[in-house]
Amino acid sequence: MPRLLWVPAALAFALIALPVVGLAVRADWPRLPELLLSESALDALRLSLLTAAISTTLCVLFGGPLAVVLARGRVRGLRVLRSVVLLPLVLPPVVGGLALLFLLGRTGFVGRSLYLAFGITVPFTTAAVVLAQTFVAMPFLVVSLEGTLRTAGRRYEAVAATLGAAPWLAFRRVTVPLVLPGLASGAVLAFARCLGEFGATIAFAGSLQGTTRTLPLLVYLERESDVDAAVALSLLLVVVAVVVIAVARPRTVEGLR
Repeated sequence: MPRLLWVPAALAFALIALPVVGLAVRADWPRLPELLLSESALDALRLSLLTAAISTTLCVLFGGPLAVVLARGRVRGLRVLRSVVLLPLVLPPVVGGLALLFLLGRTGFVGRSLYLAFGITVPFTTAAVVLAQTFVAMPFLVVSLEGTLRTAGRRYEAVAATLGAAPWLAFRRVTVPLVLPGLASGAVLAFARCLGEFGATIAFAGSLQGTTRTLPLLVYLERESDVDAAVALSLLLVVVAVVVIAVARPRTVEGLR
């Protein structure tokens, strides 16, 4: 590897790591246990982990098949479909939250029908948090899994077909085991993205303690009244994210065997 690459690589690492160091320096360490064990902090942490887990499950259940269609499908307009799927990656999250609100709110064309027919109101509920997180996180899983599928190619499925395996059997016995590392990596990225989601959540779900106030929303609120609490909660988010990525991310993704 050229030694010259170490300089920009070190600068890039510093740009990511030093702000976290700044948080650690600013933290009020003696008060840290008190700040992290407050009722509002525990409620926000519990809600964040619960909704992130549900949202990641939805990403896998729906984003997995979508990634297969994008990687293996041969239908017209696939490029346009892929562009729409990746839209949440480039849209400001608050725009996504407003889009969900105008779709599923009481005046939205879907939300109005749900309310009139079943009395269901989606915005400003825990379900709204899950939907907002799924909206912003699903592209991460789709991109990761689609890349794995394209890298793997079609040869193994073709061999299975020549041996008489039906498409569903080949998919279940050949394709799924082949892409499990990519699926796991995408799920981890989606979970981490769900934990950090803020813009779409506050626009679509609001900030109600125990119902929609996740950790990022609590950090935003605390920075106005208690900076020490905001810093402590920010460090908690950093630690959780690092643990999720370092522990759950497959070893094969890191190039280790």
